[in-house]
Amino acid sequence: MIRVTNASRRALLASVSGAMLTSACASFFSPSADTGDNALRQETLRTMKRAARFMRERVAYRGGYVWSYAPDLSRRWGEMEAYPTMIWIQPPGTATVGHLYLDCYHATRDEFYYQAAMDVAEGLIGAQHPSGGWNYLHDFAGEGSTRRWYDTVGKNGWRLEEFHHYYGNATFDDAGTSEASQFLLRLYLERRASRLRAPLERAISFVLDSQYENGGWPQRFPLTTEGGLHGHADYTRQISFNDDVAGENIKFLLMVYQTLGDERALAAIRRAMNIFVATQQPAPQAGWGLQHDARTLAPIGARTYEPDALTTHTTANNISQLLNFYEWTGERRFIERVPQAIAWLDSVRLRGDQVQVTNRHYPTFIELGTNKARIVHRRGSNVVNGEYYWNYDVRKPITHYSQWRNLDVEALRSRHARLSAVSTDQLDANSPLNARRDFRLPRFFSTQNIEVSDMTSNVGSGAVQRPTAERVRELVGALNAEGYWPTPLTATSNPYSGDGAATPATGDFSQTLVGDATDTSPYVTDRPITGISTGAFIQNMSQLLLSLGSGE
Repeated sequence: MIRVTNASRRALLASVSGAMLTSACASFFSPSADTGDNALRQETLRTMKRAARFMRERVAYRGGYVWSYAPDLSRRWGEMEAYPTMIWIQPPGTATVGHLYLDCYHATRDEFYYQAAMDVAEGLIGAQHPSGGWNYLHDFAGEGSTRRWYDTVGKNGWRLEEFHHYYGNATFDDAGTSEASQFLLRLYLERRASRLRAPLERAISFVLDSQYENGGWPQRFPLTTEGGLHGHADYTRQISFNDDVAGENIKFLLMVYQTLGDERALAAIRRAMNIFVATQQPAPQAGWGLQHDARTLAPIGARTYEPDALTTHTTANNISQLLNFYEWTGERRFIERVPQAIAWLDSVRLRGDQVQVTNRHYPTFIELGTNKARIVHRRGSNVVNGEYYWNYDVRKPITHYSQWRNLDVEALRSRHARLSAVSTDQLDANSPLNARRDFRLPRFFSTQNIEVSDMTSNVGSGAVQRPTAERVRELVGALNAEGYWPTPLTATSNPYSGDGAATPATGDFSQTLVGDATDTSPYVTDRPITGISTGAFIQNMSQLLLSLGSGE
């Protein structure tokens, strides 16, 4: 969950939930603007096939992908540097490419892309944990190789604490399990291939089995008592809202319910909606934290740079979810305390002279009781001698995890007012919880916003727009002779060179993305190599497929 912004390692997919799924379909099923150039269309199809063939035949490992590659494939990275036998599940990794191939199939009806999507499915099936979920990554070289990676590369990424311990289970973090599950569901629905039904059922069961009776989900499952970091208790078994864990699971369960008619999914969605109400704290601090204690429901910390606190961005996201739930159910209990949550956000908004980062008016972490901003800092130079700590001093905060947020509270206030004036009968008529309502999944998934980690500079971001003919020609011409779009890899990492020293190295690492030479965390370099970016492949292919029309 290391990021420049806290939202950033979410799925490639936009938050598609309930009514939004249906409305999204209309735009995705409408034809694209024709470039008016049939020769260009044919060249576009050839370019797409050549790029996809390169990735499928030269880059993929057992159907899976990481995020970026050196041009000679001598080094490769997901969120951290990866072994050649690894695939990455976190978006924009393996399942994201699978969504792209399926989108290309929808746009072209070329069987090559369906088979490419099936290759990805095989990779995901091979990487699926027996419980039905996925870890951030999978190493096909086996358990020993995985543990060796965690004991070397993983544990020396100073600020990537989720990789400091090998849990041996699966995670909901960063939408990896959610995106992989959504992809398997999409691909299964395409032809109802029997090969996909059992893995899909395991994925559905994983989401159902891991849910607490109160409706929340832990970050990792099956539960373990191991893995406390740097003297702290294990946080992964607590109820998590971080990176929209609950929202992503609800989204997937809605897709399952609407497409397969699985009543178990509907029951789980209803339980999940309750945890948002139950975990909201009393006024005047009527917000939420990243995590909540599974027993007491109180906000608690997680990684050592995520202190016990309420969090403003989580609160804004949970308000939005409660408004969704009211739209789906017409039950006033979901929005009764929304004004209290908005009032709390208003109470912590910074004055103009207090703003530390332009347009970011809300501190990330707010102390329970005092309503003061807790600012996180670090000292030392690597994971061995370094540590994170917090105080109230706004000077020299960590930069890899934003200490201030840009929230559109006015939009939440307006939406609440608008929904409060709508009759419950009108809301119920449009509810995605109504059984078997007219429903179709969006035709294209890969054209949505990409938000990832600090490796984002190798990926690019932003929802893909239909390109002009000029842009199509530019993309066609930019594919090199080997079959990929050369991309400056401005994010890199130090190769593992041994564990860090107990004595800090000379220098100030308090605000850097990386510590000393033993820190394997990714960072932005001013001397990038030109290589292969999975994210650039996804974005460029998505633009090209949008130029082709609806594919009907």
